[in-house]
Amino acid sequence: MTLCLPKLPTTLLTKPCGSSDAMVVRLGDIEFLPCLSGALYVPDYDTLLIADLHLEKGSSRAHLGQLLPPYDTRAGLLALQAAIARWEPATVMLLGDSFHDAKGPDRMATADRALLEQLASRADFIWLSGNHDPSLPAHMPGSMSVEIALGNVTLRHEPGTGAVNEIAGHLHPVAAITRRGRRVRTKCFVISPARIILPAFGAYTGGLDVRHEAFRPLLAGEAFRVIMVGNSALHALPGRAVL
Repeated sequence: MTLCLPKLPTTLLTKPCGSSDAMVVRLGDIEFLPCLSGALYVPDYDTLLIADLHLEKGSSRAHLGQLLPPYDTRAGLLALQAAIARWEPATVMLLGDSFHDAKGPDRMATADRALLEQLASRADFIWLSGNHDPSLPAHMPGSMSVEIALGNVTLRHEPGTGAVNEIAGHLHPVAAITRRGRRVRTKCFVISPARIILPAFGAYTGGLDVRHEAFRPLLAGEAFRVIMVGNSALHALPGRAVL
């Protein structure tokens, strides 16, 4: 089922549409602001979009005998807290794989669960199903859906070949360029006429190069661009410019 979020009246939009850490991109009939955090803000809907938090990945790997520092959930939640403080959105949409597995919410430390509850008290949380977390416990704060419609734009976890006007995550895009003889590789937004693919927001998420074959059917025949997330600025480049 696809839920539809209503557009806000212009008179209710009091926050600026521009910022030092964002540039404007358009998909369908909606403007979006990619942000340094890796989030995407939607002024017309006062909504913050987050993809691929992968909370509790560390504890999931620990169960498999792969010991990682158990701080990824706290780091992801603190990053989310900062993004919410920056934009003060009415709604936060998490576009799937918010947890590394469906049992992740039950493994959260008490302090992390309290922080998540606190954040969810500041905005309406909507959790979309991901391939890692197709369902979440009923006690999670907020509501759940498979897809969300913002006007003529559809939000989902996995991008679909042939889809038009969609925003998705799943692929954890990164891009690389050479500057002054040094290779620089960062997470990025992928922008094409048909879709926006968000970078992964989580601490232990890694990334898939936009030149990987997984992107080919989604970008075939399209002049796409990337917005690379730097330490202090966003950098927009045509797809042909990345390695």
